[in-house]
Amino acid sequence: MGTIGVLAVLAGVVALIIRNMVRDVKAGKSIQCGCDCKHCGGHCHCEK
Repeated sequence: MGTIGVLAVLAGVVALIIRNMVRDVKAGKSIQCGCDCKHCGGHCHCEK
């Protein structure tokens, strides 16, 4: 029974992380770039 509870909590945390990532992408935030243009080679479109 404890294993099912832990699994449910982990599934909830993963769902929240994915939801946050989807919201960030829809808001135009890049997961990969981070707006540090000296590292991304200029292929991202960061607003300064």
